[in-house]
Amino acid sequence: MFDLENETKPIMQIETLKLFCDIARLSSFSKAAKKNGITQSTASQTINQLEKHLGVQLIDRSQRPWKLTEEGTIFNNGCKHLVDDFHELKNKVQKRHEELNSLIRVASIYSVGLRHMKNSLNIFSEINTKAEFSLKYLSTKDVYKSILNDEVDLGIVSFPKPQRELQTEMWKIEQMILVCPPEHRLSRQKQIAPQQISGEKFIGFSNDLEIRKQTDRFIKMKEIDIELTLEFDNVESIKRAVEIGTGIAILPAPTIIQEFKNKTLIGVPFINNDFVRPLGIIRRKSKRMNKTAIEFIKFLKEESV
Repeated sequence: MFDLENETKPIMQIETLKLFCDIARLSSFSKAAKKNGITQSTASQTINQLEKHLGVQLIDRSQRPWKLTEEGTIFNNGCKHLVDDFHELKNKVQKRHEELNSLIRVASIYSVGLRHMKNSLNIFSEINTKAEFSLKYLSTKDVYKSILNDEVDLGIVSFPKPQRELQTEMWKIEQMILVCPPEHRLSRQKQIAPQQISGEKFIGFSNDLEIRKQTDRFIKMKEIDIELTLEFDNVESIKRAVEIGTGIAILPAPTIIQEFKNKTLIGVPFINNDFVRPLGIIRRKSKRMNKTAIEFIKFLKEESV
């Protein structure tokens, strides 16, 4: 803290001012030295250098007990304000740093954010009371963009794609199922063969989405003949279209939990189904994650087990 040998180090550092204030307040070099974690000799030398730097005598040592000179009194009164202001500013900066270190910026695709993330955030916040979240619901493309532009810390996407700048961790695996209205001919089936949906009007995802490409691959592999009638870029719009009888869809099973409870949609599993939607947590490799964000990632992965 006190470096008497380094002449290039400024003498008017805050530790020196604090030491002088402590000496004046305690009327003791030894007590002030102990309070600041230095020897009495170092404290005395530091004040000598301070006086030399200022070109005035701050302490009259010719008297016993010693006392402050008039200049010393003026300097002490001013230093007390400087030291107090510094520590107040230091506390503000450190508090702000702690707040930033507890903030987690998350971007999630709509179908995950509206269902999984809100609940996960609430549970994690109850465990970690200082954690704060900024949650955005975005398209898959915009989640990747937000991560790469450092606008968010974590991204939640389906069918995560490996990228050189990104680190991906698998989170959940969701079964893809037939989704139809309660009055549909297949709604009472326990399970169905994929070919049983042939001839149906089908509502799919937009063709620029990975889930659409995977669905098309499944349909082709199972030799299913469907009539594509509508395309949407999000699960919520597809569900609403299925509810009004526009067609059927293939969606991740967890996305219709609420509709199934409300009896507005029915989900029917496929026999021997290996068609799933993987969900991943993505982040930039070069980004240093704060402790709270690392704990949140760990929480999400443990929660999915």
